[in-house]
Amino acid sequence: MFPFFDPTMIFVLPALIFAFYAQYKVKSTYDKYANVNSRKGFSGAEVAAQILARNNLHVKVEEQSGFLTDHYDPKNKVLRLSSGVFHGRSISALGVAAHEAGHALQDQNKYVMMNIRSSIVPAANIGSTMAFPLFFMGFFFKYGIFMDIGIILFSLAVLFHLVTLPVEFNASKRAMVTLEDNGFLEKQEIESGRKVLNAAALTYVAATAVAAMHLIRLLILRNNRRD
Repeated sequence: MFPFFDPTMIFVLPALIFAFYAQYKVKSTYDKYANVNSRKGFSGAEVAAQILARNNLHVKVEEQSGFLTDHYDPKNKVLRLSSGVFHGRSISALGVAAHEAGHALQDQNKYVMMNIRSSIVPAANIGSTMAFPLFFMGFFFKYGIFMDIGIILFSLAVLFHLVTLPVEFNASKRAMVTLEDNGFLEKQEIESGRKVLNAAALTYVAATAVAAMHLIRLLILRNNRRD
C-alpha cells in the first residue's frame, strides 16, 4: 500500500488531531483576551522594552507584519513583535511580548537548553527537509541505507522539538513572573495572561507529538521492509 496512507498512519492521526486542536485553542484564546485591554494600559512594545531595559539588555524591539509572528533573534539581538502585539494593549499582547522578552533573558543568562536548541538548528532543518524524501526513496527502491539515513536525519528534527519544549515553558514562566512582579498586569489579570501562554504552549507540545509519532511510523516501516 502507498506508504503515506498505510496502516501505520494510525500512530500519527491522533497527534495530528491534537495539533489541529492546539491551533484552534491558541487562536481562540488569543482572540478572546486580545479584546480585553490591560488595566495599566501598557502596549506590547512598551512591556518588552521595559523588561529589556530593567535587565540591562541591549536588544532592539521591532515591529513586523503577520499574525503571531513574534520571535526573538539571538544572533542579531532583535526582538520582533507582530503589529497586533507591538501596538496592542490587551492581555494577549502583553503575554506574548513578555514571553519573547523571556527568550532574550534566556540568552542573557546563557540558558543551557536554549544554547542546545540553537546549536542543533542547522541539523534539524536538514533533517526535516531531507528525511522523508530519503526514507521513501529507500522504501520504494528497497535501499535500506537510505531509509536508515532518513530515520537518523528525522531523529534530529524530533530532538529539536523535544529541546524546544523546556525553552518555551521556561520563557513563559519568566514572562508570568515579570508581568506580575513589575506590575504590568494586575493580580486579577494574571490568570488570563497565564491562559494565553498555556494555550500557546499546546502548539509546541502538539508539534513534538506529531514529530515523535512520525518517527515511530518510520521505524515500523523500516522494520517491515528489511534488506
